[in-house]
Amino acid sequence: MPKGRIFEESLVFLQESGIVVGENLKDSRRLIIPVPHFQMEFILAKPTDVPTYVEYGVADVGVVGKDVLLEENRDVYELLDLEIGRCRMVVAGLAEYQPTVQPRVATKYPVIASRYFREQGQQVEVIKLNGSVELAPLIGLAERIVDIVSTGQTLRENGLIEIEHICDITTRLIANRSSYRMKSKAVESIAQKFIQAIPKAGVLR
Repeated sequence: MPKGRIFEESLVFLQESGIVVGENLKDSRRLIIPVPHFQMEFILAKPTDVPTYVEYGVADVGVVGKDVLLEENRDVYELLDLEIGRCRMVVAGLAEYQPTVQPRVATKYPVIASRYFREQGQQVEVIKLNGSVELAPLIGLAERIVDIVSTGQTLRENGLIEIEHICDITTRLIANRSSYRMKSKAVESIAQKFIQAIPKAGVLR
């Protein structure tokens, strides 16, 4: 389970799928939560670490945003689009932005940004940031940013506008490839519970 942006929505999703944890995950300081009734354990992790844990078999399945999957590029099996945590990956900048030969692009997603501009045939210098990337154009660090946007309110409050749409982002259920083969009944049981809670029909990949 990922801490951070999609955590609370994921908790609601668990409840709606009928998986009762029996402990307040939101306030818990424990990182591993046993759920004996369902013969499983929950590992609470940073979102960027979830695909790593799943790829290496530390966890059989995981819940993670598509943005993390695209950035981390881990060898996992993508089972379901859970249709929660919906947002979009965009290129943004100041309204008065004037194109330059090789603009600087600030982002938390250097892999996604580099791939996008390469596919567009644009040469850019990508600068990796860990904090509020909206600050970069305001202080002259970068001409553009690549980030996820939900309502766009933060962009507007900082005088930024969306320039290009890269992709839509939702939360996904992923599985370890070996676990999907060797523990198929258990993995598919979890997937079926999740399918019942998906607002729209998810797609088994």
